[in-house]
Formats: sequence, structure tokens, C-alpha cells
Amino acid sequence: MEAYEIREVDEEFEGVVRTERERPTPGPGEALVRMEAGALNYRDVAIASTDFSYPGEELPMIPLSDGAGEVVELGAGVDRFDEGDRVATAFFPDWVDGPLTPGDNRRSPGGNMDGTLAEYVSYPAEGLVELPDYLSSEEAGSLTCAAVTAWTALVEHGELTAGERVLCLGTGGVSTFALQFATAQGAETIVTSSSDAKLERARELGADRTLNYEETPDWGEAVQEMTESGVDHVIEIGGQGTLERSIRATGPDGEVHLIGVLTGISGEVDPAPILNTPLSVRGVSVGSRGAFERMLAAMESEGIRPEIDRTFGFDEAREAYRYVRDGAHQGKVAITFD
Repeated sequence: MEAYEIREVDEEFEGVVRTERERPTPGPGEALVRMEAGALNYRDVAIASTDFSYPGEELPMIPLSDGAGEVVELGAGVDRFDEGDRVATAFFPDWVDGPLTPGDNRRSPGGNMDGTLAEYVSYPAEGLVELPDYLSSEEAGSLTCAAVTAWTALVEHGELTAGERVLCLGTGGVSTFALQFATAQGAETIVTSSSDAKLERARELGADRTLNYEETPDWGEAVQEMTESGVDHVIEIGGQGTLERSIRATGPDGEVHLIGVLTGISGEVDPAPILNTPLSVRGVSVGSRGAFERMLAAMESEGIRPEIDRTFGFDEAREAYRYVRDGAHQGKVAITFD
């Protein structure tokens, strides 16, 4: 079968190499999936181009966590699926449901186990979710990481209710899914970006208010002023350089959902606003298979479809990596496996 491997790390992704591998055979408890589509996350770009790595990561490794396809063969003891079922991969195949416990996140596709950028993937059956018919493979293949992260932050952890205020930083995958979920829930939404065109698209997707953070660099104070009391939830994807402003934008008993570190992981944070407001800062590590399944049910009920910015073919994987690296996208960047 054809697959991609990360063989070495470099900023131009020359180490992401197309290769031939033997088609896998599903072992006990596994299902063989013929992959049809996948998607890129910032995590995938970082793993292939920087010194960011997972414990236990070994190269060469098939990249990507996101993927959707069709079950074509079942290993011994698998009764959750039938051949022909459409499925997507869960980010942590060992985390079935409930609170995260030690061991649930010990392995993750494209991190420290082979991922989804291959014609066939043998995957733990307990780590697969069945897909609703209304989603295309391209759409379903974009959900594993970003969508489940946004859902876990706002719904599983945040218990979002109608009328609450949600601040989404940027217009990438996690923030765009968060905007869609919050809008469907009846929350008031605010979106930031440096691009007026992206902010216009965010309003089309349901954003009630938008802020260009280059024109309004002190957007934390601006959000406080426009809302009078701050927001209830922040989708914080920046880390260093944005966390303090996210904290300033949050109201009493609000929650900053710390998801990404796009601007770095080092730096100082003044704890006073956290204590004085008071508010919570909580890290979010994607979510369980059960969260994925509950998210899919809600998406089908509301008719929510992923925002796919651009789709690349299987032979254009390196171009897809560079496109995500350059930050021109809004929503998700997909790869189809024709």
C-alpha cells in the first residue's frame, strides 16, 4: 500500500516522504480501515517541522491523527463494527469515556504510533467511531482532533448553556468548530483574527461580534468593555502572548480553556486576575471516544458541517503541510486518498 512517513524533521517538510508499506493485517481487537480522507492540525505541522515530540515517538512514523474511511476487515474479537461501516479515528484509542485517567492518553496516532496518512490503517476497534450518513468522508476526516477538542472544552468540561458568552481566538480548526458549536447552543460569540476577510466569514458562520486584533491589540480589555462583565468561556489557542489577555477578557466564574501554544510555551502570567475575578484556567487534551460520539449526535441533530478551507490530493501532502504552516486557512485543511 502507499503511505507517507515522517523520516526526519525539517521546516520545509522534505522529511515527509511517500513510500510503499505492506498492507497491515488487523490483529485481535483491531479493524482494518481503507482510508478515504484525513486532515491536518497544527500538531501535525509541529511534529514534522520542529523539535516538538511525543513521549515514545520513533521515526519513521505515519503522520496524522485525523482520518475517516471504511472498515474492510475485522480482527478476532471485534463485534462493534461490520465490514462496510464508515468510521473515524479517535485521538486517544485507549480513552473510551469518562474522565481522563492514567494510561488513557499513552498513545496517539501520528504522535507515538502510526497515524492515518496511508491507504490502509489497522486501528484498535475501541478507538473508532461510526459516522452518520450526512457527513462526507472529507468532512468526517476533519473531526478527530480539532472538533473533539472544541466540543470537550465547551460542552464536556464547560457545560455551555444558551445565553453564555464565548470568545474564540482566531479562525483555525478548533476555534471555528467552537464557534459552530456555541452558535448552535444559543451562546453569544466573539471571534478574533488579523484578517477582515476571515472575520467576515466568521460572521457568516454565526459570530455575533468580531475583533481585528492587529487593529485592537488590547483585545482583552476591549472584550470586557463590549460585554460589560466579560465572557464565560475563552477558546485559548495561543499560549504565551495571548493567555493574559484571555484572562482579562473573562468574567466572574468564567473559564479559559487552554488548548494550544501557537505563540510559545514559556513566559510569565500574572495570577492576580485569576484570583480577583475569580476564574478558572483549564487545560484541554482533545477528548474521549464517548465525547466524539456525543459530538457527532449533536452535529447531526443541528446539521453542523465542518468548515473545509481547502482540499489536497494524496500526492499533495507536502503542499498541504506548507499551507497549514503559513496560516492562510480558515477551518480545516483536508487530504483525500483517491
